[in-house]
Amino acid sequence: MSSSSFRDLRVWQEAMKLTAEVYRGTIGFPRHELYGLSSQMRRAAVSVPSNIAEGKGHHSDKSSRIFYIMRGDRSWNCRLSF
Repeated sequence: MSSSSFRDLRVWQEAMKLTAEVYRGTIGFPRHELYGLSSQMRRAAVSVPSNIAEGKGHHSDKSSRIFYIMRGDRSWNCRLSF
């Protein structure tokens, strides 16, 4: 197993760029949206790289089994298709 950091993952780096873009994009939102849509978009954007980093830290057999089970479930894969 590689000892690389989640920061080395390209997907995490792209997620961080997206987060910064969302923060920049919500600056111009109306003040009354500060605790509404703006906050929700920012929290959602932050959750993406956070979940990637958390997932990178899971190295147990149990989490690997769950991943492989989900990956092998065709109906689950179909629901994720856009």
